[in-house]
Amino acid sequence: MRQVSSLAVTDRGVPATKPVATGAVRLADVSKVFGRGSSAVQALDRVSLEVAPGEFTCLIGASGCGKSTLLALVAGLEQPTSGEVSTGAGERGGSRGVAFMFQEPALFPWLTAAGNVEMALRAHGVGKAERRQRVAELLKMVNLGEFGGKRPHELSGGMRQRVALARSLAQGADVLLMDEPFGALDAMTRDLLHDEIDRIRADRQFTVLFVTHNVQEAVRLGDRVVVLSSRPGRIIDEFKVDIERPRRIDSAPVAELAGRITDRLREEMSRDAR
Repeated sequence: MRQVSSLAVTDRGVPATKPVATGAVRLADVSKVFGRGSSAVQALDRVSLEVAPGEFTCLIGASGCGKSTLLALVAGLEQPTSGEVSTGAGERGGSRGVAFMFQEPALFPWLTAAGNVEMALRAHGVGKAERRQRVAELLKMVNLGEFGGKRPHELSGGMRQRVALARSLAQGADVLLMDEPFGALDAMTRDLLHDEIDRIRADRQFTVLFVTHNVQEAVRLGDRVVVLSSRPGRIIDEFKVDIERPRRIDSAPVAELAGRITDRLREEMSRDAR
């Protein structure tokens, strides 16, 4: 059965009827304000964005521009002040929902790596025998097949983030939201995880909305890089990444496009400072 998650509200906060999204993720004229009166802070201002099924879209912008807020809206953790946020079946049919991967792995310290992944399957009502099989498959997928019995404190930062990725994949979602998931890792570990994401996404064909401050990382991973203005966040530019895969973060084509995007960001930040 085709399922669509959709929330639409008017400027007065009244539910409104809107067309169903055609993309995996769709934001239509979305604004988000936190607080009321003189203490109100506008995080996003009339943002419209559509992410096609299977597309890897990266969000770039200055700190506080609303990137994480945008992900929270797509995940349903926040509601828009106005506009519509929706996740739909798109071209592949049968939306399976949204999974969220944060910068911190947020693993349960008393559970093993396998136990942390299994929690996601248990929450979805997967039977015990199937859970064991799928946990083994998922840990092998993120190259942790031999570490299922280890607890988080026995794993490196990169390994913990691999467990978090396996846990996200265990949810069976076709949209994966990633909020600076590799920001705290060293360059070599981050590069290895970039390769893992490329490999897994090619195999699983899910949609990714990825927030990062690292412009080269965005170009290394994305099909498209979307640039947000300083607060309140608005989409001010988009860059299609026409660079053949596999890519290397230090390659000349990646560096050249990253330089152009950095110049656009610098231009925006200079305008905001005036």
